[in-house]
Amino acid sequence: MSSIVSETTIVGDDTTIGHFAVIGKNVRIGSGCQIGHHVVIHDDTILGDNCVIDDHAVVGKRPLRSRPMAIQPGDDLDPLVLAEGVVIGTGAIVFRGSQIGEDSLVADLASVREQSVIGTRSIVGRGVAVENRVLIGDRVKIEAGAFVCAFTEIADDCFVAPEVALTNDNYLGRTEERKKNYKGTTIERGGRVGANATVLPGKTIHSDGVAAAGATVTKDIPAGEIRSGIQATRLKDVPPEQRLP
Repeated sequence: MSSIVSETTIVGDDTTIGHFAVIGKNVRIGSGCQIGHHVVIHDDTILGDNCVIDDHAVVGKRPLRSRPMAIQPGDDLDPLVLAEGVVIGTGAIVFRGSQIGEDSLVADLASVREQSVIGTRSIVGRGVAVENRVLIGDRVKIEAGAFVCAFTEIADDCFVAPEVALTNDNYLGRTEERKKNYKGTTIERGGRVGANATVLPGKTIHSDGVAAAGATVTKDIPAGEIRSGIQATRLKDVPPEQRLP
């Protein structure tokens, strides 16, 4: 029941490694870390002291490539860096090219894609999907099942409740024009989003603004205001160039 650890990996004092872990080339693991069973740590990944990588987690993974992908991953991704005290939950996946700050948590079954940055003492809850090129500040809480789209910026001390959807594509996957106009959500310092709310592309929740549970945010939310509500009414016809032949 042994693990596979590259000869070029550096492992700090008092670090434990579980059964069947695979640790790639040029990995650096600090002191006092706990590496669980069946963990995969990909090449060049850097772990600070006292990190926990729980069973079946995968860290430092390179993104897959597929021709239909609208946003292709970069060729030269920096190594994944996990600062001191970071905890990665069971079955979580954290991609190469990202950084996670001190004492932050990526909970069970969550994922953080490439070129994203998470600050200190932040929580990415169970099953959360953080897409690529996302910026998340310090002391942020993103609760279970939320979707954080690419190009989102979430400032310090924000709260995102369970099953929130932050979106970035006004074209809903149609036409090449969409690729030039992706724009994620911006949540300024202290902004909050209630459970099951949806924020449409490019909208800003200003400082201490709140999107209430179940809201559909179609306009910016001013600082210190609470906005709620949803209704679907006829808006306009689907543009001809967006219709299927």
